[in-house]
Amino acid sequence: MKAPSVCRGLINVMLTGGMLLWCGSVSAQVTPDRTLNTTVFQSGNNFTITNGSAANSNLFHSFQQFSVPTGGSATFDLVNTPNISTIFSRVTGGNISNIDGLIQTINSNNPVSLFLINPSGIIFGANAQLNIGGSFIGTTANSIIFADGAEFSVINSESAPLLSINVPIGLQLGNNPASIIVQGTGHTLRNISGLVLLPPIQTPSSTKLRVQPGNTLALVGGDIHLNGANLVAEKGRVELGSLSGAGLVNLIPSAQGYTLGYGNVQSFGDIQLAQRSLLDISGVNAGSVQIQGRQIQFTDGSLVLAQNFGNLPGGDIRLQATESINLIAKTADGAIQSGVRSNALGMGASGNITVITPNFTIKSGAGLNSTTYGAAPSGNIYIDAIAIELSGFSPTNPADVTTLNTTTLGTGNAGDVFVNGNSLLVSSGASLSSTTFGSGSSGKVTIRNTNTTVIGESPSELYSNISSTTFATGSAKTLTLDIAKLQILDGGAVATTAFFAGNGGDLSINATESITISGQGRATNSSINASTIRPDPLLRKRFGLPDILTANAGTVSITTPNLTLTDGGTVSVTSQGSGNGGNINISADTIQLKNQGFIQAQTESGNGGNIALSARNLLLLRNNSLITSTAGGSGNGGNISINVPIIAGLENSDIVANAVVGNGGNIQITTQGIFGLQFRPQLSPENDITASSQFGVSGTVQVNTIGVDPNSGLVKLPENVTDPSQQITTGCADSEGSRFVATGRGGVPQNPSQEARSNRTWSDIRDISAHRKMGNLNAQIPASPKVLTEATTWHRNAKGNVELIAAHSANLQPSLTCAVVSN
Repeated sequence: MKAPSVCRGLINVMLTGGMLLWCGSVSAQVTPDRTLNTTVFQSGNNFTITNGSAANSNLFHSFQQFSVPTGGSATFDLVNTPNISTIFSRVTGGNISNIDGLIQTINSNNPVSLFLINPSGIIFGANAQLNIGGSFIGTTANSIIFADGAEFSVINSESAPLLSINVPIGLQLGNNPASIIVQGTGHTLRNISGLVLLPPIQTPSSTKLRVQPGNTLALVGGDIHLNGANLVAEKGRVELGSLSGAGLVNLIPSAQGYTLGYGNVQSFGDIQLAQRSLLDISGVNAGSVQIQGRQIQFTDGSLVLAQNFGNLPGGDIRLQATESINLIAKTADGAIQSGVRSNALGMGASGNITVITPNFTIKSGAGLNSTTYGAAPSGNIYIDAIAIELSGFSPTNPADVTTLNTTTLGTGNAGDVFVNGNSLLVSSGASLSSTTFGSGSSGKVTIRNTNTTVIGESPSELYSNISSTTFATGSAKTLTLDIAKLQILDGGAVATTAFFAGNGGDLSINATESITISGQGRATNSSINASTIRPDPLLRKRFGLPDILTANAGTVSITTPNLTLTDGGTVSVTSQGSGNGGNINISADTIQLKNQGFIQAQTESGNGGNIALSARNLLLLRNNSLITSTAGGSGNGGNISINVPIIAGLENSDIVANAVVGNGGNIQITTQGIFGLQFRPQLSPENDITASSQFGVSGTVQVNTIGVDPNSGLVKLPENVTDPSQQITTGCADSEGSRFVATGRGGVPQNPSQEARSNRTWSDIRDISAHRKMGNLNAQIPASPKVLTEATTWHRNAKGNVELIAAHSANLQPSLTCAVVSN
């Protein structure tokens, strides 16, 4: 039998070239290898398999070949072993198993699970079907390990097999596991009238590989390629696991069959879902999906779908890859997004979605979505990746942008979104969000990242965003960014927004390095905002919104060393309806607004929000930049509080708290120095500080300048003037012809009677080295020192020299001598 080996080689070549070829021309058959008591009866393309080797509720079969031709069948008839619960079938001949017909079990007293083990590879054709009562595990492992240590091996099939009555605990794969391929015509899911928010409609597919409700459908081997495949495990579990080297995949029994564990696996292979492939676990209580590999890719409208119609929470969806996960593109006709959908349509919540990988990409209109349509909450989304990218829109419909979100269209709340990583890029109209279109609230959105960039918009002018949004009566919840660096560019937005009656959520950003907001899109400025905004006609039409806006805006809180707003970059809280504007609280080291940078709290008819700015170093406004809290209609302008050591406003930049009919807001500034800005009652072409009302009461402006106390360090001068009569002696009167001469004595004394003294020290700078004598030292008796007599007065001699005169003292003692004093 050379043909199967040739087919296997050809398939490997075609896979390398990105193509698949069904080997239907191979003479497919089911033949035992005679190592076990397996009996096969053939009738045309139908094969009946009986007997085998039983061990309690386990039944073991061993085949030389196991392939089912198109239109054929392989039937495990358990008439002789009716109490079997699990069938373990190995293929030892070294040929790929080509399955393009029906595999089924009959005459059993129990729901029977089936393991098909072929290390040479397995291909499921478009006509492959399963009709078994339990779970199905197709694997290219070398052996199955049991709880008692027994091993049912394909590699060592010549030796007597160790048959076990215990449950299987693991699949042992070899060094180079063969691929598993599933082919089909693809799913038929489509959106209603192009609305991605509604549950997709599916017409029955003629090709599907399915297990009975509540069971596991698992494929474990080398690379796994799904091309138009339909894998269905209603209320059950779908497991895809790819390995590139030897490893033990754990089998963990569960209520839905088996959960696979990869704790002992070191190297993984690739998994691809293409050509509208579908993993469907929908049901009365939706099931679970786990996909584990090196690189996982969804393309061409391929999808994981979990629609929960029951009262219990749906199972979780887990995608984990050691290198990357990519969700790309829509179908050519734009009928459905590639990606993952977890929906709640009953009283039970939809399942959580978890993605763990170094690199995670969603682009070209693909989506990762958890949605509720009723009273149940939708599931949460957890992303843990080093690099995360959301970008782009559907090539067939630019209004269908790339999304990662949780959503409610009912009374249940949307789930939370958690994103952890190193870098996050949201671009070209993509959206990372939690949204409500009902009375339930949106979920919390939490981003913990190093570098986050939100940039650009789609051709349909939908801006890139990270947001928590309400389009209905439900409120938006908190949006939190705990990051190092944030850039919002070319019309992108980080926002909590209300478009109808539900209140906007609070927005909290802590950026340990910097925040830069710069540029404009065609429709909006780049911004951080907590706002209630009247939707533009495109959004109103897209979501069926009335022209009513009563919501209140939330609060924006920003903490960062450096906040820079340039070229229209904006931080705002805005209410374009009848609700109140929210508050802005900013704490930074340096705040710079350049070339129409804006910090604004505005309302059309409600009260304007308050703005509180605190900076350790500098607040700089340049080139028509603006800090404003204003109210239209009868609303009052909000208050502005600024506490910054140095404030500079240049080139027609303003600080404004104005109103129309209501009262103008109050402005309070605490600073050590303010430059360029001046208070004026109305706006002017200069740099203004104003708190006016067009028809109401103007607000107040208070500037508190603090700094060094000008009185500190000053000495109080005497209040009384010195009497000059006490400074000049009468002996110097010019009436006696006297004269006063001061010659080089360092100044004059403070009064005439004071002795003139110099405070200069004497320093001998002569070089006396030539006068030094170096000779022998002789002991000498020092002469008695000469007694100096203190001068008591002085006079000038005839030569004009000054002479000192000492008075004779009566108390001088005679010099002592050795002479005898005689009487």
